Amino acid sequence: MHNVKSGEVAMPVLGFGTWQLEGDTARRMTEAALEIGYRHIDTAQIYKNEREVGAGIKASGVARGDVFLTTKVWIERFAQGDLQASVEESLERLGVEQVDLLLLHWPKATPAIEETMEALNEVQARGWTRAIGLSNFPSDQLKKAAALAAAPIATNQVEYHPYLSQKALLAATKDIGASLTAWSPLAQGKIADDAVINEVAKAHGKTAGQVTLRWLVQQDGVVAIPRTQKESRARENFDIFDFELTADEMAKIHALANPKGRLGDWLDPAFKWDAE
Repeated sequence: MHNVKSGEVAMPVLGFGTWQLEGDTARRMTEAALEIGYRHIDTAQIYKNEREVGAGIKASGVARGDVFLTTKVWIERFAQGDLQASVEESLERLGVEQVDLLLLHWPKATPAIEETMEALNEVQARGWTRAIGLSNFPSDQLKKAAALAAAPIATNQVEYHPYLSQKALLAATKDIGASLTAWSPLAQGKIADDAVINEVAKAHGKTAGQVTLRWLVQQDGVVAIPRTQKESRARENFDIFDFELTADEMAKIHALANPKGRLGDWLDPAFKWDAE
């Protein structure tokens, strides 16, 4: 598996996302993903599937040390003391002593970022996570959090796909030595019917999804975490390391970005997205 340097940790550039995977589907697909060859699993407290993801990792037989495991603290648990308690609960549900990466799921105006980062720093100091990071943080909030972090911010996990430019955020993450992790990397299926992407796919004998994931991981410092309920699709998504896109093909896909490309927006009204 190809890795990218994220802060002080090496992070597999392709992960398996578990958003909206519930119950036995989450357990089954986590186990299947590891069987296929994924070594990066992404979950979150709000997904309510940490227990099943942990069971899937255990059932896979893959050594815990070989799996890069990420979870995220939900915004309702950002207060000092409550954040630490929530992480203890996550570890218990996942059945592990430590996660590899712990993210703040969305920026929040209250409590103040100073309080939340102090709690996050303490969690890492206790050894409950190898690395810390953020999710859905615009550049301004990213820089504030990074200045308060006791260790390098490893990644900022945000929506990123061909229809949403993240130029400003990509530059900001590079400035602090972090990676950018793309959620909804396939634009929730919208790329399947895209003429430009399908033309590139035809030239490589690949699918639109494979080309899109290749476009993401071929960018410096970008990680992708596609999610699927189908083992066949998870296998397809993993099969992206035997071809490369040309500079012209990369540029054509970048050119698909548009101002209305954002699919998911739960940002606190106190904050604003970067101008694209």
